[in-house]
Amino acid sequence: MKHYHINIFYSEEDEGYIADIPDLKYCSAFGSTEEEALREVLQAKVAWFDAAKVEGKPIPELRY
Repeated sequence: MKHYHINIFYSEEDEGYIADIPDLKYCSAFGSTEEEALREVLQAKVAWFDAAKVEGKPIPELRY
């Protein structure tokens, strides 16, 4: 599995951390700590790839 860039930032509105993978559309996660957000987005990445495989959708190339 490729190593995609991950953004992690604090959201005042959500009162927690958001992690997202810009190369994978809609792949993001929430956590109360940076570490939790990272763990969650890594799980979301696996689910994203599984869904793409089932749907026969292409895997994006790394951009970052």
